[in-house]
Amino acid sequence: MAVRIPDDADFSSFKAQCLATQGWSRRYHKGGVTSVRDSTFPLLLMKMACGGVSAETLYDVLHDGGYRRKWDANMIDAYDIGRLTVNADVGYYSWRCPAPLKNRDFVTLRSWLALGGDFLIINSSVKHQHPPKKDFVRAVSLLTGYLVQSGGAGGSSLYYLSQLDPRGSLPKWVANRVSQFVAPKAMRKLYKASLKYPEWKRRHEPHLKPWMFPEQNASPRISVSELTPQRADSLENIDESGLSEDKTKRGGGDDDDET
Repeated sequence: MAVRIPDDADFSSFKAQCLATQGWSRRYHKGGVTSVRDSTFPLLLMKMACGGVSAETLYDVLHDGGYRRKWDANMIDAYDIGRLTVNADVGYYSWRCPAPLKNRDFVTLRSWLALGGDFLIINSSVKHQHPPKKDFVRAVSLLTGYLVQSGGAGGSSLYYLSQLDPRGSLPKWVANRVSQFVAPKAMRKLYKASLKYPEWKRRHEPHLKPWMFPEQNASPRISVSELTPQRADSLENIDESGLSEDKTKRGGGDDDDET
């Protein structure tokens, strides 16, 4: 099956999943709502109200790789591999997992769309000339993304939807920790970072926004024909099923860490 760049129907489907109310098991967390839909790989949905942060600002923060290093405590490395179209690219991201779990990395096709008061970013894994790095497990994003919607009084609503195959025979507590601690904490950090972004951006190349102005994108051009779907069964399966939760390091700092 060939890789294709997401179209309007894909964005509409993603938005519908974010806004759906049926079929979810709801779990509440400080500052937002987490919902889970069970399947072979659970689908995680988070929603958070972001008072005092416009949808445009949130969208910029999600795109701005230079600023991401300021707030994403789970990120080890991230970079653009190449651009496909004015609103699609391929990139690399590596994710710090709590020890003694192995860290994960991804190569994904990402696409984005700003339409009216809605801002969407979606990605899924692809295979390119970037094999798994040593001591990392190559994970698979089946579908991951954000929906940002404008709200009243200059605020916004943020939705995060993710379905991942982390690879490896992981114990059940790992999935529970992601849904109960890791993802909600990352959302709160993103919100705090967004409050500080306008001032930071004024001091760091304020006019550089290649996600809005494609002519600023200096990444090399690549063709979708260079990509193939990332099949999970073609990747090494690491057995981490015997790892104990009480032996892991939570990491990531306190919820009130400065950004």
